[in-house]
Amino acid sequence: MTPMKSALSLLLAAALLSACAPTDIVPQQTALQGEGLGLGTEPAPAIAEDWWKAFHDPQLDRLMAMALHGNPTLEMALARMRGANAQTGVARAGLFPQVDLNAQAERQRFSKNYIIPPPYGGSWQWMSSVEANLSWNIDFWGKQAAAVSQAGAQAEAAARDSDAARLAISGAMVQAYVALARAYDLADIASENETQQKTLYDLAQRREQSGLAGAIERKQAEALYSRAREDRIRADMTRDIAVHEIASLAGHGADLYGTITRPKLAPDAVLALPASLPADLLARRPDILAARARIEAAVSGRKIAEANFYPDINLLAFAGWQAIGLSSLFNSSSGTLGAGPAIHLPIFDAGKLRAEYGIATADLDEAVASYNGAVTGAVREAADALTRIDALDRQERQQHQTLSAAEDAYDLATTRYESGLTDQLTVIQAHTTLLQEQQSVAALRAERANARVALLIAVGGGFDAPAQHTIASSATLSRKPMP
Repeated sequence: MTPMKSALSLLLAAALLSACAPTDIVPQQTALQGEGLGLGTEPAPAIAEDWWKAFHDPQLDRLMAMALHGNPTLEMALARMRGANAQTGVARAGLFPQVDLNAQAERQRFSKNYIIPPPYGGSWQWMSSVEANLSWNIDFWGKQAAAVSQAGAQAEAAARDSDAARLAISGAMVQAYVALARAYDLADIASENETQQKTLYDLAQRREQSGLAGAIERKQAEALYSRAREDRIRADMTRDIAVHEIASLAGHGADLYGTITRPKLAPDAVLALPASLPADLLARRPDILAARARIEAAVSGRKIAEANFYPDINLLAFAGWQAIGLSSLFNSSSGTLGAGPAIHLPIFDAGKLRAEYGIATADLDEAVASYNGAVTGAVREAADALTRIDALDRQERQQHQTLSAAEDAYDLATTRYESGLTDQLTVIQAHTTLLQEQQSVAALRAERANARVALLIAVGGGFDAPAQHTIASSATLSRKPMP
């Protein structure tokens, strides 16, 4: 029998003796599909990558540029993406032959009574060698290919994680900026309230001096004036804290506080928002795509665990020179050469491979469950944002009518009080109502803007999924059992 036939016979025998993956360990989870989630038939409108520029605020644009280039959360996501890409290169290298060169020179005394006879036996000599070694993993069972696929899916997931981080940071920055605008509005209201309460207090003093009112009325006005000053101090504090949050999102500290001024947001900025749950919701969100990529990584990991039941077959070869003594090392007679297969076959491992296969299957179930959670969460977030926007739009129309009525009531009460036709309590009640309505308008304006930003983020913001993205196969995203 020729050496080649002997090697082939050895490989065949190893394959016949190899174990098989257990058939009783199967995935328990199936991935959700968009058709059963109540999504609409129309896709989401095109959203610009720099969608926040629709607010026409140069300061917001400047702060956003800082956040997207210096935020620690985004930097960590980008670092993970670079690491995952490098790991893909490591896995891909396993598909190709590996060649290395080893050189060695060692001073050694040879035994006089061993395999090397005199004159070398019993003497000190240099033992030297120079060899090039080749090792090639013959990927019969697709184990290395599955490792490459797994690393590629993990790199895809890391890339989508960085996109999700960028989207989340841009949304958080705009919402923090809206909160700062609201804080300025509330600070204005608090300052105006302080001024009005001071006016009422002065009026109560004059009425007491003229005998039109008593000390009780003056004391009540004084207490309200003192409370107004407290409210103004609290509003200023809230505004400063909002500045601190924005600086933190921008990746800065106290060095940025003094440069952040009052926002100049366009109150009715036109954002590209869907009117209903878009049909392409699950393909637009980077966190969903990351979860799908992790399913593919888990599928590949399970294939690797399955391939571990079969023999590893490697092709080994070496070529070089070996000699006793340095002078003859590179002579033609010192040459050495060899090649052949190397096989590693699992025979008995006390259940280790089966346990590893069970772990890989559980990892797949976990990835699918995580994907399903991300999908249902995405649908809920988008639906919640749509509901809030609709309700807030209707509230805003009603709120303006309420505010107008409160302003008229306060003006009338103040005029009658100055004329002595009503008491102070009526003015206080009218002013309290007006103050509450002004605060409600400011809060509602900010909440409405935040709801629109939340919807934009919920449908994927300005993220465009790669056209070549084909991560989720029919096997992994259907109701059928997964491999």
